[in-house]
Amino acid sequence: MMSSLAAAQLVPLAEELDKNKVTPGVLGFIVFAVIGVAVWFLMKSMNKHMKRVDFEESPDAEAAAAAPAAAPKSS
Repeated sequence: MMSSLAAAQLVPLAEELDKNKVTPGVLGFIVFAVIGVAVWFLMKSMNKHMKRVDFEESPDAEAAAAAPAAAPKSS
């Protein structure tokens, strides 16, 4: 019942608006703000996880064995 009463009060306001002008309104702003906050939290979490990564690449066994053999001999 309350929703129909609220809708009945908003209908006259909708008719006063220009029908050729479309704006996102408050709902559009709220959605955009929520997406922005979600991206901020995701970036914060990603940075935290990237700081935990300890990656040190070890040389390949084949490349390490071939490197001394391929080096020119200076005698």
